[in-house]
Amino acid sequence: MNGMDAVPAKVAHVPGVVGLLRGGWGLAAVGALGGLTWAAALRAYMVELAGPSSAFSWWGTFGAILLPGALSGALLAVAWRRGLDGRPSAWFALAPTPLAIAPLLEPGALIALLTTGLGGGAVGVVVIGLLGGVAAGQRGPVWLRIVLGALWVALIVGIALTPALIARHPPSTPRGAWLLILAVGLVMVLSLACIAPFLRRLDLSGSTARG
Repeated sequence: MNGMDAVPAKVAHVPGVVGLLRGGWGLAAVGALGGLTWAAALRAYMVELAGPSSAFSWWGTFGAILLPGALSGALLAVAWRRGLDGRPSAWFALAPTPLAIAPLLEPGALIALLTTGLGGGAVGVVVIGLLGGVAAGQRGPVWLRIVLGALWVALIVGIALTPALIARHPPSTPRGAWLLILAVGLVMVLSLACIAPFLRRLDLSGSTARG
């Protein structure tokens, strides 16, 4: 392959909605919509775990869950665009952190987390997502990715058990099976999205750079 072959062909301008979605802002908007929907599904799962004690509020539902989901989705969409263009940035590993930080901004939430561990679920979801992203990514030693992948699988199994252990809905029932699929699906989707920051960068010759 010579230098001329390594230069990607210029993509023709596409008008209309498709062209808008192919641009940076359009893709970020799609990512925000996906993240918002993902966060709404996460909130539904939380309702199933908490039962009647679950309460909705403008801050607790929208400020701490839905809006951070939209922001994280937009950032991860941009991360994927950069990664597929051969320009991934590890800084986008911070993209899902609003999901973990926003719930702790509620008065008393941080103290409750430090003293009782309550509220750590959001942090755990983000950690599992990033573990999956690193394990399935292309950066870092292979042995480390294998170890993190094994840890990720163990945590996924733990997530799969939560509907039966916490909500008392075993997977042998329709509701329990739905909850299991919802819980595991949410974490796996986040993990797949988190692969983007850990893709390899392309060098000028068009081959993948190490690391």
